[in-house]
Amino acid sequence: MNEVKEALRNIEQNYKLFLQQQFTFIGALQHTRENAHDMIRPVASISQVQSYMDHHCDNSTDRRILNMFLDICNDLSKFCHKLETMHSGNNITNGILEKCKLLLSHSNDLSTIRAKYPHDVVNHLSCDEAKNHYGGVVSLIPIVLDCMKEWVTHTEKLPQHVLYNMSGGSAISKKRAPQDAPARAAISQTPSSVHLEAQTSTSNKDNIQVQGSKHVRKKNLNDTENHSGKLKGPWKPPGRHA
Repeated sequence: MNEVKEALRNIEQNYKLFLQQQFTFIGALQHTRENAHDMIRPVASISQVQSYMDHHCDNSTDRRILNMFLDICNDLSKFCHKLETMHSGNNITNGILEKCKLLLSHSNDLSTIRAKYPHDVVNHLSCDEAKNHYGGVVSLIPIVLDCMKEWVTHTEKLPQHVLYNMSGGSAISKKRAPQDAPARAAISQTPSSVHLEAQTSTSNKDNIQVQGSKHVRKKNLNDTENHSGKLKGPWKPPGRHA
């Protein structure tokens, strides 16, 4: 999101430089309209300004300021499409981008739009200029910039993982990491537990085997005594009876 804000600030700085030369811009439109013999209809689209510059501009000052206007519009259009591809957004943010794309379309009719307070671009025009000729074209960039700022405001309120995705990160994995920690801990402890259980089981089996061996040896000894007959009284050698 910081990169988005920085890019938007750069466009705003370029617009501030352009805004300081609004009278030069209006003068360039006036000259090119006269050269095009197009003094009746309002300047109502970006493509109209492009046509004036390409075919009816006869001095470098007019060309420079008209080209500056077109460059800012082009930068805003590219920025709008970039924002659109960065994340899916929601109904509000998508609606804002759709509005921006429509305003920045080269064939869109700008004659009825007007930038309102705190913008004063329309106030710098005469009543005739504002109403019949240039009110729409001077309002285009400030209106789009306001929409872009509104998009940033709404986007910052979206869930955190959307903002990470916009930055090229993976917030989903970061968000899940604490939840997965117990499972990973259990997995890491499992081999030790299994090993201990196996040792305990082996030890028990050994004890059983030892006890079984003692029982077998005792039983074999008893069987041997039973077969040979139990001795009663002291032993006497043969042939020496009293």
